[in-house]
Amino acid sequence: MAPKEIPPAQDPALAPRELVSMVDPRHALVILAGKMDWQAASAQFGPLYVPGRGRPAISVQLMVGLHYLKHAFNLSDEQVVMHWAENPYWQYFCGEQYFQYRLPIDPSQMSRFRKRIGASGCEFLLKLTIDAGLITKTIVPASLDAVNVDTTVQEKAIAFPTDGRLYHKARAALVREAKKAGMHLRQSYERLGKQALVMNARYAHARQMKRARREQKRLRTYLGRVMRDIERKIQAAPALEDRFRNWLNIGHRIHAQQRHDKNKIYSVHAPEVECIAKGKAHKHYEFGVKVSVVTTSRDNFVVGMQSLPCNPYDGHTLEAAIEQTINLTGITPKQAFVDRGYKGHRPQRLSVWVAGAKRGVTNLIKKRLKRRNAIEPVIGHMKADGRLARNFLKGVTGDAMNAMLCAAGHNLRKILHRLGSSFPSIDALA
Repeated sequence: MAPKEIPPAQDPALAPRELVSMVDPRHALVILAGKMDWQAASAQFGPLYVPGRGRPAISVQLMVGLHYLKHAFNLSDEQVVMHWAENPYWQYFCGEQYFQYRLPIDPSQMSRFRKRIGASGCEFLLKLTIDAGLITKTIVPASLDAVNVDTTVQEKAIAFPTDGRLYHKARAALVREAKKAGMHLRQSYERLGKQALVMNARYAHARQMKRARREQKRLRTYLGRVMRDIERKIQAAPALEDRFRNWLNIGHRIHAQQRHDKNKIYSVHAPEVECIAKGKAHKHYEFGVKVSVVTTSRDNFVVGMQSLPCNPYDGHTLEAAIEQTINLTGITPKQAFVDRGYKGHRPQRLSVWVAGAKRGVTNLIKKRLKRRNAIEPVIGHMKADGRLARNFLKGVTGDAMNAMLCAAGHNLRKILHRLGSSFPSIDALA
């Protein structure tokens, strides 16, 4: 039999299809769309836009929904926008009435929206997921009485920092900025710097350390020469001083820092990166920022998450972590279960139980102390299934925003799992 011919498709612009007729009302995203407090999001972010000025702004529900989908499914800005145009359930979740065949926004609008709402706006997005978890009964108010608290490292998107690479990157950044400013340098060392960096890596790999240190010293010399040349040119043109101040400051710190110095720079494009040791056998040092995580002991639902610049001691972060949890949930936890890094720090508003405690431990407390270890796989899921393992957002504010959005994505995955398992499948109804 001859193959059946496919009839010509109707122009979608002439006959738009309603999403209500395309989606299954029992789908988890469809149910969740009706449970989220989109009006609260519009009321929170609406004042950030000036009415009657410029072109109409993009829908707040669309932007918030795209960020939720991005972190729930671990996608980039470009990927979430492209998948949105193919998925009717995602479009329904973001408040569309008709199926759209085009990209909803340019991916660059995602970063502009994050800059507009800031870290406080991302914290509000986390709060909305907690409210949705209570509405969908993914968690119950009694779950908020006992919480687990721990810290982890949110690694930054940087290469492993070696001295030779840092000298090379700092010099290249200064040369690039000089070209943008129209400044003519005596010598840029682009070819010689690249050659010295390659030879430094080769000698180090071959364990020829004297030769490797010689090439590293050469890279440091190139950086110093370029900085001094730029400083001489700035003296003749003081208007360029503000433009080069930050780059020269980073270059001087990298040029002067030694092996055992504190507060070193580990990345030229992300100078806020810190070197943190968490005692892992497979990874002695991690380069990023410390993050505090608060989860419910019963349900592993994230009710607090914040970045902690300057690598504070774990115990010193407990008060701020509990304070954020109270602000997000409106409920003061009665018990907090922590590891031994929090020993000696006990906020007055709740009882703190440290792992390994022996005195006054009842059977319930013993079970919850064992349950404290459940926060570790929560962190692992946010790194493996979310975007906590690699932060691509810029600056200290980017660290704070990415941490809270990762927590929101984890909560959404738990809510979707709860909604998806609560309703029977089509096969079960047949």
